[in-house]
Amino acid sequence: MPPDAAVPVPPQGLPEIVYYSSASGNTLRFVARLGLTVRRVPISPKEAMPGIARPFVLICPTYADGTGRGAVPKQVIRLLNDPDTRALMRGVIGAGNRNFGRLYAMAGDVIARKCDVPLLYKFELAGFDSDIARVRAGLEKMGSAPCSTPT
Repeated sequence: MPPDAAVPVPPQGLPEIVYYSSASGNTLRFVARLGLTVRRVPISPKEAMPGIARPFVLICPTYADGTGRGAVPKQVIRLLNDPDTRALMRGVIGAGNRNFGRLYAMAGDVIARKCDVPLLYKFELAGFDSDIARVRAGLEKMGSAPCSTPT
């Protein structure tokens, strides 16, 4: 899926998905199965960040060393360093590998804490069908609720 690829537009009010996926493509496979509007944070720092103009949920995998350092990819940090973009974030979904124990999906925890947004969900690798159903249902519920995140 190209960086700013858009799939069918979600029902009005549903947040769009902004995601980071490394070359492994696990997160890419997950978001493709959601069937929502998506924008990809580029892997290369030479590529432009996606233009984000509406509320979004960030999906971010974890890349930490054994102590938790480096959990949030540098490109995601770069995206969230823009205060206008950060203000549009309504929540974060973390991805990871349960084999890493306490560091599983840690990027979601870090982003939620530092950006003061809710950690909405965690899934492993490319997720299961049950993860897709839960995330879709949560996003639909979120889209119908009044916004409680400060702008």
